[in-house]
Amino acid sequence: MFRVLFKPFATAIVMATGLVGCASSPPKQFTRSADEFTPCSSAPHCVSSQAPRDGSKYVEPLRFAGATAAAARQALLKTLYAAEGAKVERAENRFVHATFRTTVGFVDDVTFLIQPDAQIIDVKSSSRIGYYDFNVNRRRVEQLRARFDALLDTAV
Repeated sequence: MFRVLFKPFATAIVMATGLVGCASSPPKQFTRSADEFTPCSSAPHCVSSQAPRDGSKYVEPLRFAGATAAAARQALLKTLYAAEGAKVERAENRFVHATFRTTVGFVDDVTFLIQPDAQIIDVKSSSRIGYYDFNVNRRRVEQLRARFDALLDTAV
């Protein structure tokens, strides 16, 4: 009986969240300058390597010491092309923007700024809608970091 009553309710929730997720649009601006992201909002659905280090939004940048910026960019793009639910939207010389679509239709934006002099790739991952993300963005960045590091290790 519970299963019969729950199924239409669950279907309605999935349809509604899918529609909301599909209707969301990207931020108007990802960066303040060539080296700086726009800051995360106050909502806990964003992480950034440019957030204050002592804050809850901070995540380490990707590091590529011992490799060229070109090799790091190539490893980053390979990582993104292989990631489940990912789509590379823009891939410029130092800036990369990818979107990740969840199974229920939510879209998250992940942006990268390649900083050749510091030998890092700054990263920012943020949900387009909602308030909490249940650490999805933080886990995504850590998964991308692991894949990136593995690819970069084999390339060097």
